[in-house]
Amino acid sequence: MEKLVVENLWNGDRDAQIQAAMELSRFSSKQRHKLGESGVLVPLVSMLHSEDYEAIEASLCALLSLAFGSERNKRRIIKCGALPVLLNHLHSQSQTVVQLTVAAMLTLSSCKANKVAIASSGALQHLAEFVNSGDIQLQLDVVATIHNLSTCEEIVPLIVASGIILSLLELVHNSVKSSPLGEKAIGLLENIVSSSESALCEAASVGGAIRILVETIEDGSSLGKEHAVGILFLICQSCREKYRGLILREGVMPGLLQLSIDGTRRAKNMARELLLLLRDYSDYSSRQKQMNHELIERIMEEIDADGEKLADAKLRLVEEMIAKLNT
Repeated sequence: MEKLVVENLWNGDRDAQIQAAMELSRFSSKQRHKLGESGVLVPLVSMLHSEDYEAIEASLCALLSLAFGSERNKRRIIKCGALPVLLNHLHSQSQTVVQLTVAAMLTLSSCKANKVAIASSGALQHLAEFVNSGDIQLQLDVVATIHNLSTCEEIVPLIVASGIILSLLELVHNSVKSSPLGEKAIGLLENIVSSSESALCEAASVGGAIRILVETIEDGSSLGKEHAVGILFLICQSCREKYRGLILREGVMPGLLQLSIDGTRRAKNMARELLLLLRDYSDYSSRQKQMNHELIERIMEEIDADGEKLADAKLRLVEEMIAKLNT
């Protein structure tokens, strides 16, 4: 069967090639590995140059199958010249082709040897256009692809230059904060700003960015809250005098205090570190703000007293205190 597939991919007519590509997708991983070494990647990449959507889709599915679980085939696909034509298909009139192309980019970007080639090809600018496309699966794949690339430090400046910071903040703002998409978007944002000072400055300077982060601390998933407080801490730490007041005015304290009690281990630590940066309220002169200051000090004393092991009764007391900050 493998020999027939190889023969049809190299020498078959249009229908035979499509059928062979579809058949390849159904092979076992062992068979696909063997086929990858037989040179079938060359005719499959050639099929990508077709104007026939059915042929392109069949080729993309076959390439995805060959790449799955095989770092060697991922490298081979790039070396066969697939990248330029994949970038062209990101603007295809066929939504299915676009989705399969992004899925291929995601798979190929997971290979360390491919990251620089993909990033330097201009792919980031193309991918950034899909961040707010409205197609959730497409958005998830794009965010995951950029996250794969962001793990390579030398690529981060290219990611920042693509305009992705603003796009990610818009995505988090427009998404349900606790959704997988919102969580992955804020996670990618933290990964970028923690690796690049210029990215951190850009994120902090975007209008409404601090409000978006505060909302994520309040309404995000557990992991999303962790990422949001991590970003907010980095912003405040970068220039406390500039950002401390801005963060406080967005009403961060209730969510931050709650997170310091029931967040993930890292979120608790980050929340408490940020609380230390925000703790001086000497510039707040009104009676209400002074009362809030005193209440916050009491909460901090309760948190500090037991660290991460608050008793149930004490936990309820702290939660009641936090609730008062919202009244």
